[in-house]
Amino acid sequence: MKFTDGYWLTRPGLTPLYATEVDDIRIDEAAGTMTVYAPTTVVRHRGDTLNRPMITVTFSSPAPGVVKVAVMRHAGAVHRGPDFEIVPEEGFVPTVSSNDEGAVLATGDLRVRVAKGSWDVAFEQDGRVLTRSLPRSVAHVTSSSDDSETWVHQQLSLEPGERVYGFGERFGAFVKNGQVIESWNADGGTASEQAYKSVPFYLSSRGYGVLVDSPDQVSFEVGSEVNSRVQFSVPGESVAYYLFAGPTPKDVLRRYTALTGRPARVPAWSFGLWLTTSFTAEYDEATVNSFIDGMAERDLPLSVFHFDCFWMREYQWTDFEWDPRTFPDPEGQLARLHERGLKVSAWINPYIAQRSRLFSEAVEKGYLLKRTDGNVWQWDLWQAGMGIVDFTNPDAAAWYTGHLERLMDQGVDTFKTDFGERIPADGVEWFDGSDPKRMHNYYPQLYNEIVFRTLERRRGSGEAVLFARSATAGGQQFPVHWGGDSDSTFPSMAESLRGGLSLAMSGFGYWSHDIGGFEGTPDAGLFKRWLAFGLLSSHSRLHGSSTFRVPWAFDEESVEVTRLFTNLKMRLMPYLAGVAEQAHTDGIPMMRPMALEFPADRSGFDADTQYMLGDALLVAPVFTAEGDVEYYLPEGAWSSLLDGSVVEGSRWPRENHDYRSLPLRVRPGTVLPWGARDDRPDYEWADGVTLRCFALPDGYDGVTVVPGLSGADATTFRVRREGSTVRATTDDATAGWSLQVGSATVSAPGAGTVSIELTSTELPSIELEDSK
Repeated sequence: MKFTDGYWLTRPGLTPLYATEVDDIRIDEAAGTMTVYAPTTVVRHRGDTLNRPMITVTFSSPAPGVVKVAVMRHAGAVHRGPDFEIVPEEGFVPTVSSNDEGAVLATGDLRVRVAKGSWDVAFEQDGRVLTRSLPRSVAHVTSSSDDSETWVHQQLSLEPGERVYGFGERFGAFVKNGQVIESWNADGGTASEQAYKSVPFYLSSRGYGVLVDSPDQVSFEVGSEVNSRVQFSVPGESVAYYLFAGPTPKDVLRRYTALTGRPARVPAWSFGLWLTTSFTAEYDEATVNSFIDGMAERDLPLSVFHFDCFWMREYQWTDFEWDPRTFPDPEGQLARLHERGLKVSAWINPYIAQRSRLFSEAVEKGYLLKRTDGNVWQWDLWQAGMGIVDFTNPDAAAWYTGHLERLMDQGVDTFKTDFGERIPADGVEWFDGSDPKRMHNYYPQLYNEIVFRTLERRRGSGEAVLFARSATAGGQQFPVHWGGDSDSTFPSMAESLRGGLSLAMSGFGYWSHDIGGFEGTPDAGLFKRWLAFGLLSSHSRLHGSSTFRVPWAFDEESVEVTRLFTNLKMRLMPYLAGVAEQAHTDGIPMMRPMALEFPADRSGFDADTQYMLGDALLVAPVFTAEGDVEYYLPEGAWSSLLDGSVVEGSRWPRENHDYRSLPLRVRPGTVLPWGARDDRPDYEWADGVTLRCFALPDGYDGVTVVPGLSGADATTFRVRREGSTVRATTDDATAGWSLQVGSATVSAPGAGTVSIELTSTELPSIELEDSK
């Protein structure tokens, strides 16, 4: 929200009060806090303290390298939740001190310096200023027409060349400088400024991040009101935020996710290909079987089959009942799918339509969101007469999860938790008294957590997974999330990627999207380009609106492209499993923007049509029908994983690719674990693994860890290059493995050491069998 009219004037109807100078700083060493009292005018004599408002700013720290800043005018307001769940480091207390010049809070290598006199707060790491709160940065603003309408804003400085990223899944330009961002969840598709996943967190290229600690509507002006500042404002009398130090973007995300929650482990089978019934297409068991038979007949590995909305009867969503006209024997059908080695996913949402048999029960028991007059909140958008399950009521949550458990008893393995954005913010009352405006963005956190925990209790830790659309800060704990409703066009494919990259910069470890786009039907060319992108994403799903996304519905080459890239992803599972483990343990996403993986390379700061899949693979999807693509390569000799060609980096190559190819390049100095199977994701990844070496420098000495399946022990390999010899060793028992350097491969039966003498600079290329 903009409060100024240019640089000098205030917008009509608004009265701002700025923290002008520091009157006093009070230190509490035991609590590790410093509280700053800032009058909103220059105090020249004692008389100036009368009838003058004051702003109070309190600094504290929940963990090393993290500062919390709480800005407040009036402290007497009743606080109603919900609040983001923040987990501080137990027992940690920062150091606070003061002198005649001001005060300092020290937390790890991060310092906050508050100077006495005119307002000036500096956030420093290792003596380097990250950002500042300068004069006219902190303000309380009142509406002239209604003095109960107030806001508090904070501005933090931007340096020349500084880039700002994040804010959740935003589909516009990846670099957010110059944008106005409203952190308010909405069902707006991928073509607008709206977002399904609003996260009031941003990450700076200078090596720090900021989380505004409010699920309310947070308005950001990213160099769009004051060009040299990021401003954020919230309604009310106070705002709190956390500043996370780096120095690298990965360090920022580690600290941020340590505080707000790390992504859970997801089951190995979830990395396979998901196929759905699509949204409004007609289907029954025979149709479903035709899809699965068609995939098997064409040697297309399939891991999950998903039933979208119409597994339930129209006008009755959600009633958790299979439509008997289409699915007379759901238990038998799901058992037959399991016999074919498939997992089953079912679409749900948190809304109960009036025609659902559950509606009257939910009304009677008080399980639905109510209006302030005591009546149930209802409308006809989406489903006729629908109400919203009030998950703040523990009994309602238990009732809802009871129906999920019944579906799991029938054979459902996971759920697509759709919707969760269209939550009313006015004229409603929540069971626990939550503030409706704060609950609007927070609702999907409750929704996804309830479903995820239900799956986790039944399946066990590491075996729960969702396909979720809406989220906010902390939602990364309950994966996986997908990009919502995109169009079947190349521009929409690109905006989907930008959304995923922004979500990655907001702490989300896994991400997916509808291959081919959701709205409309892609032509065969677009579908094939999207296949390569989708199968080189963390999770891969074929889904559409009114038409099915089975590859043979497009052309025979689509079948070949599906097979090629599905087989490729299965071969990459020993590597991808390790990348996924980093998402769980460190909060580092699987799909990484170039600015995250190469923060010192300014040439890649704006590269938003490509990404790193883990730290070793660069993926540049092709967004043209002709196959032309331009992308950025950092320094070094980058090898194509598909054909072995080598391109020198520090430039923007231009290439042309057919449908069976795209820029997929391996970072120099990589040992890539290459799996022995290409038909499924959930196999023993270390058995038969090949360690493929790419441009290892002389003196290389590194460890490659291949995770074990379902929590089994990992297998560790040590690879060294000494002159012309590359040697690999493992002490772990395996069912055989290999070392590959250039065109040479040597095998080992188990624990032990193998070596290769470098006689050629030839680089390896992959050969994927194409049985059709």
